[in-house]
Amino acid sequence: MLKLLVTVLLVAGAYGCGRPDYTPNVRVVNGEDARPHSWPWQVSLQYLSGGAYYHTCGGSLIAPNWVMTAAHCISKGREYQVVLGEHNRDVEEGSEQRIPVNSNEIFVHPRWISICAACGNDIALMKLSRDAELNDKVKLGCLAPAGQLLENNYSCYISGWGRLATGGALPATLQQALLPAVDHAHCTQRDWWGSTVKDTMVCAGGDIKAGCNGDSGGPLNCQAEDGTWHVHGIASFVSSAGCNALKKPTVFTRVSAFNAWVEETIGNN
Repeated sequence: MLKLLVTVLLVAGAYGCGRPDYTPNVRVVNGEDARPHSWPWQVSLQYLSGGAYYHTCGGSLIAPNWVMTAAHCISKGREYQVVLGEHNRDVEEGSEQRIPVNSNEIFVHPRWISICAACGNDIALMKLSRDAELNDKVKLGCLAPAGQLLENNYSCYISGWGRLATGGALPATLQQALLPAVDHAHCTQRDWWGSTVKDTMVCAGGDIKAGCNGDSGGPLNCQAEDGTWHVHGIASFVSSAGCNALKKPTVFTRVSAFNAWVEETIGNN
């Protein structure tokens, strides 16, 4: 396991991670267009249908040829590609990198149960068919340190092309919103999520600030004291009452609970 950890750390060290060249607009409170390429590890996960690819989920580039997303984003039999360097999905901006993913190189967590998101383990890794070209618009995201927990109200940002409201349309441009972390003690209160939320999950936002359909698999970005951004969460699920239900924060897979699985999967493949 130590060898695997060293391998992953060397990759991050060689290429750098979590430091965008284009500074995110961290003054945004409610959802707003993100500053172009300020979340350069953000990917659009797309599936093939009728000869065209369609956005279905987000994801994070964590190594030159590895993307981390949610297990529930993966459907057997579908062909996928990831798009890196994307901002406005309706415009060819010249920064996009479209990289196919071979179906036999998608690794869903072995304890993921597709009919039970609340059971946890909503994480998957996709090995890209070629390395991404890292530049000012495509960079690696840093994994949150193993075991690290966020303090209540810690400022984090969700990013993605998810719906702007329950049942609404998918936006063309990448969105971001401030989602303060909700610690486990608060999120598991009876009138919040209760026992639905496990300790391998992290809650953020609530009320008018939330993730929505299409954000799934995308990152919860939180800045460390040294200025580096870490991916602390993978967008997993929201309330059946809607994307912005009171006392029902967006629930993310807690990345810091799965570092060992990520390292082992990458090391073995």
